Amino acid sequence: MVEATPTAVDVADQAAAAADEAARRGMRRLSEGSRAWMSAVPPQFLSPDFRELPVTPRAKACLELALLRRLWARVGSGDPALARVTSAVDAIWADPSFPGQIAAEPRYARQYGLAYAALAPPGASLDQATLERIAPAGHFTPYSRSSYLRLEMRFYADLAGLDHDIESYPVLYQGCELPRFAEAPTDIEAAYRVTHTLFHMTDFGAHAPQITEAERRHALTLVDRMTTHFVAVEHWDLTAELLLSQHCLGQDPTLTGSGAAGIRALLAVQTSDGRIPARFAAQRIPETSPPVDLFRRAFHTTLVTAFASMISLADA
Repeated sequence: MVEATPTAVDVADQAAAAADEAARRGMRRLSEGSRAWMSAVPPQFLSPDFRELPVTPRAKACLELALLRRLWARVGSGDPALARVTSAVDAIWADPSFPGQIAAEPRYARQYGLAYAALAPPGASLDQATLERIAPAGHFTPYSRSSYLRLEMRFYADLAGLDHDIESYPVLYQGCELPRFAEAPTDIEAAYRVTHTLFHMTDFGAHAPQITEAERRHALTLVDRMTTHFVAVEHWDLTAELLLSQHCLGQDPTLTGSGAAGIRALLAVQTSDGRIPARFAAQRIPETSPPVDLFRRAFHTTLVTAFASMISLADA
């Protein structure tokens, strides 16, 4: 039998399949490395006795580590490395000084207090004074008129099981900037508002956003273009958040051109121990810098890289 000569379409399909598989392999490498680094974060960096890290950045990092524990347990409960993160989070919530740390900066006391209640590990005993401060008699009252901030508050209040009168997610979404953008925003703060809106609307990809199909397609177009932009300007933190945002909108980021470019960009800078070294290229410091400085530059971007990679892989 004479073998058929591959057509141009066959060759194109094979090339596309190979590119998709390369992106999937890259996402697995990002996931393995970022999770390995996050699970090995030296405990002293998050200890109140470690004086080189100011109290409020430390408290924020502790809350973010608890969010990692929650999302990791959802998609990879059998992962041995998760046990180290779980142990660290349990120790943080058991520390009687932790409520004082999250309240140390008045500007963030209610926001951090709400996250403290929402992200508490199973079985944790919560500080009653903190709970009463953020939700007297168990009722949470929003502290902003901003739909964007109220959406975040609703997400954490629901997670904490607090009574509240905050609007529904669909109503809050209509008040946010995302559905009103005609063009993809390139402003950094606006971009973070887009990604966080999608994270909280979907519980970091756990369910579809409560929006119309036309709104979903519009948001996905914006996010795709934003991913291309922030890859080009070497903003690694937003690149990772936008990969997850694609997933939150029902799109596998390993199957988009912008997503594949984002994966390659993060892989290109991921260090041998799994870190993404900074939020953006200009913030990167030499590897000979003090460990605490390397930690502070890498923590958030490595965290969101772990979110994006492990969640999108788990749901693929």
